[in-house]
Amino acid sequence: MMFDTVSDPATWARVGTFWPSSQRRMLTCIGIVQETHDVRTFTFSAASGELFSFEPGQFITLDVDMGAARQSRCYTLSSSPTRPFTLSITVKRVANGPVSNWLHDNLRLGDALPAYGPSGAFTASGVAAQRYLFLSAGSGVTPLMSMVRAAADLDLDRDVVFVHSARTPGDIIFREEVQRLARRHSQLKVLNIVEGVGDEPAWDGPVGRLDLAVLQAHVADWRYREVFVCGPGPYMQAVHDMLMGQGFDMARYHCESFNLGVAELPAAGNAAAPPTAGAELAGYSVRFSKSGAVFSARKGETVLSAAKRSGVAIASSCSQGMCGTCKAQLLEGSVDMQHGGGIRQREIDKGLRLMCCSTPLSDIVVDL
Repeated sequence: MMFDTVSDPATWARVGTFWPSSQRRMLTCIGIVQETHDVRTFTFSAASGELFSFEPGQFITLDVDMGAARQSRCYTLSSSPTRPFTLSITVKRVANGPVSNWLHDNLRLGDALPAYGPSGAFTASGVAAQRYLFLSAGSGVTPLMSMVRAAADLDLDRDVVFVHSARTPGDIIFREEVQRLARRHSQLKVLNIVEGVGDEPAWDGPVGRLDLAVLQAHVADWRYREVFVCGPGPYMQAVHDMLMGQGFDMARYHCESFNLGVAELPAAGNAAAPPTAGAELAGYSVRFSKSGAVFSARKGETVLSAAKRSGVAIASSCSQGMCGTCKAQLLEGSVDMQHGGGIRQREIDKGLRLMCCSTPLSDIVVDL
């Protein structure tokens, strides 16, 4: 299997207009599948009838009106861009997670939800390699599943080993589909690791957690593969430390640093941290041209943090420069923007900035 042709413009020429990450569209739910006891896949079509264009591994941002409050959440796309008429997200019900629980309990066929366009840099597109190693845990399987589905649909011939960790066999998401794909594509090898056998005492796969011994026993050439990792924070940290401790070339290590679709964030955006002792209160003026809001940003403080501290609302989600929800035009002044892939260079050239990772360097005016 290979992935570099997925990003080839000619491949997707018929898809049509690109859906910018800052653009809000209405999605209609056309399918709901119960994957495991606490995981569902929701499939959407565009209410406008347009087709979708995205890279396997990217995410969208749902804007959910829950009655008392509106909240935004980022979810990785588990579907493949090779099937552009629909897109799917696979959502795990999270304890005390307002949006994931709302989706499970309330979203029905025919319902419409607004969403912001695909974003994110965690994708195997354009990363050409002879051999790949996909490592996932829990619902971190979703971006990697999108990559596997895309490669299978295109019948591309590259060597992929897909190692997934779950609590029990009953918690393995996409279990039957991945095994079916492996039977059809000899270059795809699948290994599931469970912490306990649950209600399958006949389970004959590895039991425990991914470690060096398991990796060496089942993927002897792991040192020579391009590695993609997604899962809960502790899992990704453990994998990172294991590989680095063995001298792995970390230039070939790719991780979904935002944990999209793995652990639901609390309320949209992050509350501004309280100022440290002696923090300089003087900073720069921020003015929103449309709403007329004016507030100050402390030196070193992002526009989003300053706005939240001042009680000024900004649409936001990841607060890490990845999702593009808080993108806006900078009309006057300058900022230092350290983003995580949620904005394209052509957008930056046009004066757009992400408010969550833009620190004013002068008084500024923003088109909000």
